[in-house]
Amino acid sequence: MKSYLKTKDHSVSGEEFELMLHPELEMLITKPQPNKLDTYYESAAYISHTDANKTLVDRMYQAVKKYSLSRKVKLLEKYCDGEKSVLDFGAGTGDFLFIAKEKGWSVSGVEPNWGARKRASEKGVNLVAEIPEGHSERYGLITLWHVLEHLPDLENHIARLSELLRPGGTIIIAVPNFNSYDAKHYKEFWAAYDVPRHLWHFSQISIQKLFASSNMDVVATRPLVFDSFYVSLLSEKYKTGKANYFKAFFNGLLSNVKAWGSKEYSSLIYVIQKHV
Repeated sequence: MKSYLKTKDHSVSGEEFELMLHPELEMLITKPQPNKLDTYYESAAYISHTDANKTLVDRMYQAVKKYSLSRKVKLLEKYCDGEKSVLDFGAGTGDFLFIAKEKGWSVSGVEPNWGARKRASEKGVNLVAEIPEGHSERYGLITLWHVLEHLPDLENHIARLSELLRPGGTIIIAVPNFNSYDAKHYKEFWAAYDVPRHLWHFSQISIQKLFASSNMDVVATRPLVFDSFYVSLLSEKYKTGKANYFKAFFNGLLSNVKAWGSKEYSSLIYVIQKHV
């Protein structure tokens, strides 16, 4: 592996990290990977664990999230095979499962963070910290919304997901794409690198290869067009110390315009099915 980029933890610790390119997988790997990752999530700025709604950026994030969550639940309808049941990994404060539950879905969720699980329970969504080994239930539909990049021991986690999925079942994941225009524009300041919380940084090729090794195939990809705007807002702040709303909006829009041709959006949803 060779060095791709040096960056730092802009949101919590300020520590420096290096992104190493795995050429065969076309994937970046954060180095070093801390032994105690929990400490890097202990921040009021980590919005997916706190439901923060204080700053303008927070409020914009929450407004877009409500719209996006409804779209995500609608996407499930296409792949549920008549059974409206879903297991969500990295469920955060439970908003996705809350909306799915409201729309008649049977929901289960996994979230390691105690505080996030507590906030989810206040919404009537009960989550577990982990699924134990030997768990016998198999699922037809599993989701991971911006979660895969956080999981240590990546290949074993993907193999475990395959074990939990029924033959012919579907996994839907969303991850940032380091081949997007906004990633290349902001470089070490690109907020979606989010080291060291993001241990892995994916391309479309890496997702295809990683899941193929566990008898699963990518059958569709979809863009998350709002991500480029939110990521650009954060990236501008990291780069200049200021919000620069106009510049961030322009770069987010430009990223999406370029992606119409290249299909390299800031974040992508992958629909992945297990072999029958």
